Amino acid sequence: MAFNNSFLNSLLLVIVIAATANGVGVDATRPSTPRRVAPRSNCISSLISNQVFDSIFLHKDDTACPAKNFYTYDTFLKAAKTFPSFGSTGPLPTRKREIAAFLAQISHETTGGWATAPDGPYSWGLCFKEEVSPGSDYCDPDNTQWPCSPGKSYKGRGPIQLSWNYNYGPAGKALGFDGLKNPEVVANNSLIAFKTALWFWTTPQSPKPSCHDVMVGKYVASHDDVAANRTAGFGLVTNIINGGLECGIVNDGRVNDRIGYFKRYAEILKVDTGPNLDCEHQKPFA
Repeated sequence: MAFNNSFLNSLLLVIVIAATANGVGVDATRPSTPRRVAPRSNCISSLISNQVFDSIFLHKDDTACPAKNFYTYDTFLKAAKTFPSFGSTGPLPTRKREIAAFLAQISHETTGGWATAPDGPYSWGLCFKEEVSPGSDYCDPDNTQWPCSPGKSYKGRGPIQLSWNYNYGPAGKALGFDGLKNPEVVANNSLIAFKTALWFWTTPQSPKPSCHDVMVGKYVASHDDVAANRTAGFGLVTNIINGGLECGIVNDGRVNDRIGYFKRYAEILKVDTGPNLDCEHQKPFA
């Protein structure tokens, strides 16, 4: 059957239009619009709201607390954005458990609670922003990598109570402040304070693993760890933070206080605590 040129041109035009509408043919290289898939939210605020934060730290802004109005929910969220792995690693229970563990440890470090305190002893976290009446200036003169500045004290400051020149120095380098010459900023700037706590939490310091790795299941015990019974769990985190003073001791009150906070926060976040809560049978890190 013969077709004249006018018919053929009309037929070709129909084919081109149809092909273009299907994203192939003449414009086949044009990328199609991708199907939108909602990503898993890594935002800490999706796991702990302002209301929950306030219910955890019931008394942090009481007049009796020296850190009144210092530790805010907003600065906590801003600091957490600097450490994207925090609270975003693993399945939902793991993420919640890590957040509960972190908040429990900083609560103990800054606690203003006591046995008969209103709302219980585990409602008084973030009451202090710096150590009161320190026994020393926490300067290790043998650490030449991070030398102490004259007249400076490297006492505990911030949520994790960052201490010693060998912690202030690298924390400041990582976060953009002079930790050796201006350690006081950790108690004067809420954002920096929270960042130092999360820096300590997420940074391994050999032979210690990071607290983060322990809580999200990335800790791999060495031969020495196995021999020292350093098993994964909240107790190992306590060992990392202050094991030299608290671990290897049966029924230590400081360890029990940390556990008390952890249990309360885990209940609020609706997650189990996991095993190995104490470190009484663990040897401290060398």
